[in-house]
Amino acid sequence: MRCLMALLYVVLAAGCAATRVSDPVGPDRVVYHLNSGLEQASNGLRNVRNHLEVNPKAQIVLVAHAQGVDYLMKGAKDAHGNPYETIVQDLVGQGVRFNVCEITLRNRQLRRDQFIEEASFVPSGVAEITRLQSREGYAYLRP
Repeated sequence: MRCLMALLYVVLAAGCAATRVSDPVGPDRVVYHLNSGLEQASNGLRNVRNHLEVNPKAQIVLVAHAQGVDYLMKGAKDAHGNPYETIVQDLVGQGVRFNVCEITLRNRQLRRDQFIEEASFVPSGVAEITRLQSREGYAYLRP
């Protein structure tokens, strides 16, 4: 009887686990790491749009430092001449956050007023990525 109960428990647990895994819509928490310039930003933004298409409930943060901040600067455009600001505004409307590293601003002699209004600022990009992963359980993606 104990073996039968144990087997039943295993089957029920496996069924519950399978149900959770097969449901793509849930509280995914993902941090995208951008540090390589406009091409990487274009890829990352496309990845984020695709992610939200299949899981509109995902909580997504893009953290940029080094050359990764360039797409959030006023007037920045992709290779086809499309302004990044339009894409960022749309994603902000879907709950996505965009963080810029203040150490990068200091090292590159940039100012906050050079960035679109949707950009937020964090003291350190890599420290923010670490915090989101280790303290808040965010998955890490680097396009």
